[in-house]
Parts: sequence; structure tokens; C-alpha cells
Amino acid sequence: MDLRSPSIAAIGIIGRNNNPLHIALFPCIVTAAEQPSNPAPQERDELEYSMMLNSCLDIFEARMPVKTAGHDFGLLQALDERLAMYGWLLNTGIKLVIVVDMEGRPAEAGRLTSALGLRNSDLTPAFQALQTAYINLLRNPFYVPDEHDPRLSSKSRGASLRIESPKFTSEVERIGNAWYPGIASI
Repeated sequence: MDLRSPSIAAIGIIGRNNNPLHIALFPCIVTAAEQPSNPAPQERDELEYSMMLNSCLDIFEARMPVKTAGHDFGLLQALDERLAMYGWLLNTGIKLVIVVDMEGRPAEAGRLTSALGLRNSDLTPAFQALQTAYINLLRNPFYVPDEHDPRLSSKSRGASLRIESPKFTSEVERIGNAWYPGIASI
């Protein structure tokens, strides 16, 4: 088996009322040497990752009195030896969660990670870029954040309460695909 490097498996943007605002999934890249029958990227299950993101909400709440808004919550939980979830809280109460797949992509020269895993600071550039993308979304005069609040929304039941901005979605995709351990900025 070839050496593998961590990659982002999913990014979740969770509202201040614990409602999912945006979930982006990133495929696991498999090489032809690892799986000759199907070397294409393997898609991830959105329901499974939604449940994983939901499982972090209690951890945010438990750490809330200790942490202040706008800070890195670090490792929230490790689901197994492969998947780990990291969190960041914005001043607005929005929670950012990144699910890291420790074997998500083939390792590139110069991008190998130690056997001990990631440091919390490895994800800081990704969280800062996500925070900037969300701030840019809020600066859009046509974006109304209250449309995504289930308590304040005037949308009919069954309507999407998720962020559907193409610019925001493409920026989250760019961040998820660009990140690797040790990157200085995204």
C-alpha cells in the first residue's frame, strides 16, 4: 500500500441553534495501486457525516463555559484511528467542524505527516479561511442570515434552511481541496 496523507473528509457549518447550514463532503482518493478495479474517488455518505457532525454539538456545549467565542476548540472527538473531528466557534455562535480523514489521499513528496497525527495548529489556516468565507457571505447585502434560523425563518416547513450561495459553496470546496497538513495559509 502507498503512503497516505490526511485530507479533509467533510466540512460542516452549524448555526447558533445547532441547525446545519452547510455540509461539504470530499471524496476519498484511491490510487490504482491500492484498488486496481476502481481507482476513482470514493464518495462519502452524507447522512453518515451529518450524524457525525451532529455528535459534536454536545462537545461544543460542554466546552462552552471554558472557551470563549472565536476560538479553536481543537480535537472534538476521534471516531476511530482514521477519522477525527475538529471544531472552531465564531463570535456569532456559528460552529465550524472539519472532519479529517487520516488516510484521505496519496501522500505527496514533502507533505508527509508524522505517525502521531495532526497538531491543532495544522487546521488553523483552514478554519481561518472558512471564517473569512462566512464573513464575506455575511457582507453580501442579499444574504439574510435569519432565513437560516429555524426559530425566525418565515419559510414554509420543508424548505431548505441551508446556505445556498454558489460563491460560498465554491469557496468551501476550494478550502477543503487545498488543505494539507503544514500549509501556512489558504
